[in-house]
Amino acid sequence: MHIYPDASAVVRDLSPDEPVILNRPHAAARAGRFFAQKFPGKSLYAVKANPSPEIVQILWDSGVTHFDVASIAEVRMVRGVLPDATLCFMHPVKTKRAVAEAYHTHGVKTFSLDTIEELEKIVEATRSQDGAQAEDLNLLVRLRVSSDYSELSLASKFGIDLADAAPLLQATRQHCDALGICFHVGSQAMTPFAYVQALERVRAAIAEAAVTVDIVDVGGGFPSSYPGMEPPPLEDYFAVIHRHFENLPISYSAELWCEPGRALCAEYSSLIVLVEKRRGDELYINDGAYGALFDAAHVEWRFPVEALEDDLTEGLMEFSFYGPTCDDADFMKGPFMLPADIQAGDYIEIGMLGAYGAAMKTGFNGFGAAACVNVSNEPMASLYRGDRVDPRESDNVVSLR
Repeated sequence: MHIYPDASAVVRDLSPDEPVILNRPHAAARAGRFFAQKFPGKSLYAVKANPSPEIVQILWDSGVTHFDVASIAEVRMVRGVLPDATLCFMHPVKTKRAVAEAYHTHGVKTFSLDTIEELEKIVEATRSQDGAQAEDLNLLVRLRVSSDYSELSLASKFGIDLADAAPLLQATRQHCDALGICFHVGSQAMTPFAYVQALERVRAAIAEAAVTVDIVDVGGGFPSSYPGMEPPPLEDYFAVIHRHFENLPISYSAELWCEPGRALCAEYSSLIVLVEKRRGDELYINDGAYGALFDAAHVEWRFPVEALEDDLTEGLMEFSFYGPTCDDADFMKGPFMLPADIQAGDYIEIGMLGAYGAAMKTGFNGFGAAACVNVSNEPMASLYRGDRVDPRESDNVVSLR
């Protein structure tokens, strides 16, 4: 595949009428190596964040050997790409048929659950043909924890309340080879303290249930860098998590897991869009809420932007975007900072779209087509280059030691 040096070179070569996704394999590989080498446990890539076979292969080649799959379709895709990967079916609600196929056909041994009904379903679906119960299951009970320190909450849909967790943990212990507890602090956790609170709930759950726990999975939530959301270094998160994990009343051989999604793939992709119309401080562009910019529209995520024209000379001003569909909801408030003299016909690069961007694209209104090319330059922001100003002075986690 031809590799362009940057977005401007793509525009010069293609003058595209439709959006172009720019992939940076080197950025994903760097993120994969970072987690594989520095997280003090096993890192499971959360495939939902970007389910492309290409990034799955890149992360595997970078040392990520475990994958958090949330559907039987993700199980099939990852197993097709990586026959030797360890797949963990971490969606707490699955069909019996999906569990059976995952276990019997694809070799999945790890499942999460948050109800006794789900436990019974997994036990039945994984029985052998002669009715014998599986003896090689890793079953993780998902505990509900706070999302107060994250930009997007994941506290309401899944997870058993701490007050109800003991009976489920005790029942699950009877049906597995390894018992685990997992949780999710929410997406884009902006302080390591989010994991401290969650791990204290794990401690309380273990004490109440009086069971031996073999796996503690701290889930996802590891952040990336966006305008107005510059997190502390990821090493701070790892240190805090490891310290509190070591103090839990768990098996001496217990394993620590995590499920990064955004943190592994956000820097992988950016997007070139064309300005089709300008109306004051509103720009009509050819991607939007039903495409790669779902988060910009629905949760007002501010992605970094850069104008790609050389002849724009005026200072920056705030813009909002309209996408290409005929729906008024196809609106991205921003603000997105761009040159004040930007006009129809100009191109913009929108960065940090590797997480959930390409994964959320639809074909609504006939839009959604996008070419994919590889580029060699750096993403607009990175937690892995070693060139960020260390923000710990203003977001101090040292006091937690």
